[in-house]
Amino acid sequence: MRAKDFFNIDEIFRFKGIFDRELGPWEWVKLVGMALEGVDFSQSERYKIPPGLFVGEKVFFERGVKLPHFGTIEGPAYIGEGSELRPGVYIRQNVIVGKRCVLGNSCEFKNCLLLNDVQAPHFNYVGDSILGNHSHLGAGVILANLRLDSQPIRVKTLNGFIDTGMRKLGAVLGDSAQVACNSVLNPGTLVKPHQHVLPRR
Repeated sequence: MRAKDFFNIDEIFRFKGIFDRELGPWEWVKLVGMALEGVDFSQSERYKIPPGLFVGEKVFFERGVKLPHFGTIEGPAYIGEGSELRPGVYIRQNVIVGKRCVLGNSCEFKNCLLLNDVQAPHFNYVGDSILGNHSHLGAGVILANLRLDSQPIRVKTLNGFIDTGMRKLGAVLGDSAQVACNSVLNPGTLVKPHQHVLPRR
């Protein structure tokens, strides 16, 4: 199981040289912080910061980013071209956002990579996770990233379980995967491209 089975990295994606397609997709979570270390934050597009929005020192904005009137972006963080941040967004450390993404109201993001055209618009928690191109989280979706017993997280593959050695790991959503409203994904959940996680009935 390789990252290339889950994601198509656009040729213009700035960090594609760091995120190796041959790695297990969960391994990409470990690379987010390293990728941000190579960013020259002084080259960020300049915006008038709306009242009530806190923006830390290490935050890079590309062109056409829509900023909300209140929220928090701690950084380091990289926000791609044309992405929209909505009121109440909370972006913590080590977050990379691709182009044309929506990070919604009252959503929290931490140590995660969102590729292009990701929709996380309403009341979501995204921690230690990778969201593929055109993936979508319904309102209230939580990507849990810590086991109750704090033991290392295993991922389930067709060939059995793999011990990641990671204490914190959320979910990996392949390109165009969708998760229905109010779903909670267990730590280490892998959702293949174009798959849908449906609500319980």
